[in-house]
Amino acid sequence: MGAMAKGRGTRATDVARSAHIDHEVIDVGRSDAGAPASGARSDERGYGLQVAEQMGVEPARVFKTLIAAVDGRPTVAIVPVTGSLDLKALAHACGGRKATMTEPADAERLTGYVVGGISPLGQKRALPTVLDATAPEHDVIYVSAGRRGLELALAPADLVRLTDATVAPVSR
Repeated sequence: MGAMAKGRGTRATDVARSAHIDHEVIDVGRSDAGAPASGARSDERGYGLQVAEQMGVEPARVFKTLIAAVDGRPTVAIVPVTGSLDLKALAHACGGRKATMTEPADAERLTGYVVGGISPLGQKRALPTVLDATAPEHDVIYVSAGRRGLELALAPADLVRLTDATVAPVSR
């Protein structure tokens, strides 16, 4: 991996660059026209699998960033695109009792990113973050770089350090 690819950066890519971590930014060329409609989450698994195919990487290495609320507190969950978020496991990982998905408009307001391009890095404010326990099985994982169609490749340990994430089994 190297530093940032050409093109306009995002808050997420700025965080990675400023932290001096080994990373790569990959433009998979998704337009906003292909974005899921507000509230349409079922499309994300299919989109994530398309991204993996376009990049020529194992789908289990591509992760989606979801915003949930654990006992009412906004929380970031980062899970592989091959699965889905286990809300009970997320609540448990955060020491809470109940987790619910956040509405898309609220996720955008909380993170400063558009649904379909929410990155775990460079959000408006730091939120509690949980990275699925499968991430450390890989040397490099891919997360949104803060814009639809832009992916960030980095080591799971660097993502944990930059987000102060807890690593726990939160996908199914």
